Amino acid sequence: LLIQELHEECACYRSCSANNELKWLWDCAKRHLLKSEGRPVKGANEWGERWREEEWKTEQNAKRTFTSATHSRKPTQLLPPTLKMAAPFMEKLAEYLDSPEPAVRLILSVLLGYPFALVYRWLFFHQSTTVIHLFHTFSGLALAIFNFGSQVYHSFLCVVIQFLLLRLMGRTVTCVLTSFIFQMTKLSGDQKKSALTSTPSLLEVFGFSYYYGGFLVGPQFTLRSYQKLVSKEMSDVPGMPPNSVLPALKRFCLGLVALAIFTIGGPRYPDSYYLTDEFEAQPFWYRCVYILLWVKINLYKYISCWLITEGVCILSGLGYNDKNENGEHQWDSCANVRVWLFETTPLFTGTINSFNIITNNWVAKHVFKRLRFLGNKLVSQMFTLLFLAIWHGLHSGYLICFSMEFLIVNVEKQTQSLVRDSPLLTAITQSPLYPLLYVVQQTIHWLFMGYSLVPFCLFTYDKWLKVYYSVYFCGHIFFLAALLVLPYLRKVLVPRKRGSLFASICAGLK
Repeated sequence: LLIQELHEECACYRSCSANNELKWLWDCAKRHLLKSEGRPVKGANEWGERWREEEWKTEQNAKRTFTSATHSRKPTQLLPPTLKMAAPFMEKLAEYLDSPEPAVRLILSVLLGYPFALVYRWLFFHQSTTVIHLFHTFSGLALAIFNFGSQVYHSFLCVVIQFLLLRLMGRTVTCVLTSFIFQMTKLSGDQKKSALTSTPSLLEVFGFSYYYGGFLVGPQFTLRSYQKLVSKEMSDVPGMPPNSVLPALKRFCLGLVALAIFTIGGPRYPDSYYLTDEFEAQPFWYRCVYILLWVKINLYKYISCWLITEGVCILSGLGYNDKNENGEHQWDSCANVRVWLFETTPLFTGTINSFNIITNNWVAKHVFKRLRFLGNKLVSQMFTLLFLAIWHGLHSGYLICFSMEFLIVNVEKQTQSLVRDSPLLTAITQSPLYPLLYVVQQTIHWLFMGYSLVPFCLFTYDKWLKVYYSVYFCGHIFFLAALLVLPYLRKVLVPRKRGSLFASICAGLK
């Protein structure tokens, strides 16, 4: 009776596979068992055994490996015997927190970066570079095994193969010519700062790859920055541990605030609700508001991880960024999010510039700028976003998400240019009406930010297309219509400059 009742309440999983539905029902049964003050729930164990059996069959048929929380195999099945002893504790902790076990392992691993950073400061800071590389390698590998079990060999193998390629091809004529043709221009100032003067050792590459402050969720940093860290240059007091405890603590506390927001709000706005009959039955305005709130809350899971890992980097010294114009020490070289800009900007470009900063800078430096030979910024931007979509994966949702970003950013740029050139619109933005306009801007901004990220999170076309149908493709219609209307609005709202006709005639005669 309990399973039947749960099945009737679980409309969001009626369209899912039997395996996922059984898993969800089993989780519900376990929660109910815990909340029933010790009263046994008949049938729970039978459903649990059936779920495990179905899960094993599905896994064997598909030959899946555990690479994310969405895959069916439990990470504890892949752990070595020494770590399986901790599996029951992790399962109980995940049940207590009402969260997936892989997610709990991930957040614990991110938090463990702080003890590792303190150990580095206290015990290894003054050791040789070899000892420091070994510490970073083994601490990072421990976190990798804790999360991925035996599947850690994937990353290990990638590091070894990349090192061999670097050793075998790093100084060949083919490598030099390929680099010259691809880059087209001389090294920029930023590239000169991160350029390596010699080929790193295998141990150095391992320490860089498995550094506990960036291995799991970032931030990205150059090998040159890691070398400066190991050589004790990344400090406000050269040769001594940095005075970075307070800056690291600030980012850590801010990360905990973001994590609390997501922990409280995330279960209230899950991705799975989009696929339910209940969501489709809601009025149009409700669906739009849900998308707005969903994206705002769910982005905090990324922000929380980035802030916490940024604190780890600051504590170890990797976050040091020299002095600013006022002579104050900066600790933002590993900053991956600008919190104030993210929270206050009403612009899509503002959110892009404040979110996943290091990855955006990497793509701008190594992809967008190297496409300058195309001779068209718009085309370079399009190919850059195509690269990002393929980089994330081959799901159709990634292509739709980044194509929407291309459309939205270009419409926003044209709108900003129109407002800047129109005296009427400029006066309105500087009038007492601006607070009202700001609220409207923020509403449009976060509504269509969520609209764009729905396919990014739902991956496959059968899922995101269902959501887009439910909101009548409002995002595509809004921005495509704006793209067509903006040129006519410019003709109406932007006064023509005096003498422009005469100047054009003269230019034609010349």
